[in-house]
Amino acid sequence: MYYLHTVEGKVRIPPEMLSMDRKEAVLKILKEKYEGTVDEDLGVVVAITGVEEVGEGVIIPGDAGVYFDAKYKVLTYMPKLQEVVEGFVTDITEFGAFVRIGPMDGLVHVSQVMDDFIQYDPGQPAFIGKESKKKLVIGDVVRARIVSVSMKSNLTECKVGLTMRQPGLGKGDWREEA
Repeated sequence: MYYLHTVEGKVRIPPEMLSMDRKEAVLKILKEKYEGTVDEDLGVVVAITGVEEVGEGVIIPGDAGVYFDAKYKVLTYMPKLQEVVEGFVTDITEFGAFVRIGPMDGLVHVSQVMDDFIQYDPGQPAFIGKESKKKLVIGDVVRARIVSVSMKSNLTECKVGLTMRQPGLGKGDWREEA
């Protein structure tokens, strides 16, 4: 789920950026520092959307930069248990399908793809239902439910488990058949 947070904190503007407009300098620094990072409480920082306020600067002896109190907006994505999400298949391996949900990928384990015995075709790559002949390939848009979430401090270490074995989930044409 996406959230828009208002955050307050200190931002150091280095000497080479002190001639810039303060809000522009703060926005540039925050974007470089935080976009694409993970905060275990807020989630994945998708974007710094704007700077609302920049207070008076503080100079610390021995540091040429100036520290400003700033209030800014942060767009984040935090996957929630039992949330129904839509995404597209980015990869299929013999153990499951990876689905892009927002700024991260979730894994649909092979046992959670469909209610049918599945054959893995590494040549395409694809999952094919033995009796139903339903097929899942890279690029397919699917609906899934989040069944597990493990947020870490690094985006590559975050894990999201998904299922498509419930009514109303799966690939679009599968849902129409049910």
